[in-house]
Amino acid sequence: MGALHAGHLQLVRAAAAACSAVVVSIFVNPAQFAPHEDLATYPRSLEQDIAQLSREHAPCVVFAPSVSEMYPRGITTTRALQQGSFVEVLGLSEMLEGGSRPHFFRGVATVVSKLFHIVQPHRAYFGQKDVQQCCVLRRMV
Repeated sequence: MGALHAGHLQLVRAAAAACSAVVVSIFVNPAQFAPHEDLATYPRSLEQDIAQLSREHAPCVVFAPSVSEMYPRGITTTRALQQGSFVEVLGLSEMLEGGSRPHFFRGVATVVSKLFHIVQPHRAYFGQKDVQQCCVLRRMV
């Protein structure tokens, strides 16, 4: 989602070592936030992120779409008012963190599905910090 740190850069290095082309997507996804969560204050540092990536000397393309590109009909953080198609991974998304944040994994699965359809990767690299998110995405794929 941006605000790259050492863990993200390690994933880029691993991808560059294994793949002939690397695409790094940077997108702060409104669908992952609920109305009471502060989307407005989430860090956005695209210029710094690009500078960090260029210092890595790992050849990559940065894909940083706008909200209107990812959600052409718009997106609200109020789930009941959202329109369009969304991806839900049933059986994993409702428990643990999903119990208190029912919008979160739906937003994650939807945006990752969109990014996969746009970029069409042969491999994808994700951090392992959020075990439930990894399980949800693995099941989705």
